Amino acid sequence: MKRLTYLFILIIFIACAVTKNDAQDNEVQVILLSGQSNMVGHGNYDALDESIKKRIAKISDRVLLSSSKGDAKPLSYYTLNGKKYNFDKHFGPELFVGLTLAEKFPKKKFLLIKKAVGGTSLYGAWNPNWNQEKSNASERGEVRKKLKLFSAHINNIQRNLNNLKEKGIKFKILGALWLQGESDTNKEITATSYQENLTNLIAAYRTKLSSKEMPFVIGQVNPLPRKYKTGPKQVREAMLTVAKADDKVAIIETTFGKPWNDFPKHSDNLHYKTEGQKRLGIAFANKLQILLKK
Repeated sequence: MKRLTYLFILIIFIACAVTKNDAQDNEVQVILLSGQSNMVGHGNYDALDESIKKRIAKISDRVLLSSSKGDAKPLSYYTLNGKKYNFDKHFGPELFVGLTLAEKFPKKKFLLIKKAVGGTSLYGAWNPNWNQEKSNASERGEVRKKLKLFSAHINNIQRNLNNLKEKGIKFKILGALWLQGESDTNKEITATSYQENLTNLIAAYRTKLSSKEMPFVIGQVNPLPRKYKTGPKQVREAMLTVAKADDKVAIIETTFGKPWNDFPKHSDNLHYKTEGQKRLGIAFANKLQILLKK
């Protein structure tokens, strides 16, 4: 009789464990991506090995990407006419973030929610405490001066999460990935305030999404000096300082200056090319995994 009782208890225990694991596997893992042109991405999809394209196709049904007002779509490239670059199929870090994590966790589903606009500043368009005066002081062109990118990203995140809730799908926000700062190196006011602004941005994401210790990975920018010569150094150091001050913040450190051996760039010395974007995506995924283990 005792043996039957123990056997029954064991069966119930196993059934509960299986049910719990199934629920965890069905839980959508949400990753947030934001920044400017290098987060938009100018890697050449057609330059990737066919073996990599097959790997992406294999996982794309369980890795969705939302980057606009439309529904999330299977992970892939985006199209952009070849006026600046001689190719049309572009990708950013999200491609290899999604691929790396999906292959690492073959039973899990992922939703990447991305907002990125080239040439925008953390001081202005990305500022959680946006105001017109700061935007006018930091943004180029009338269109960018009106952008409120942080609130736009939050709105898209909430829209996607509400869609999951309405379908009865559970989700977990794994963390945020940030690749921005080149624009802020161009002026003294934007560069010298970058540390404070980045700290505020991280806090704002965590507050808005009710996640006090949400992991945050920074991609350290490395543009060549332009209008404000000490700007790149200030912004790079600000990023390091912010990362060191928070156990749940990590940074992908980059080299400064040519020949860009760590993350290769196009001939404009600003935007990462195919191999650079590939390495960035893998680095973001790996840094996020490290933070999640803390």
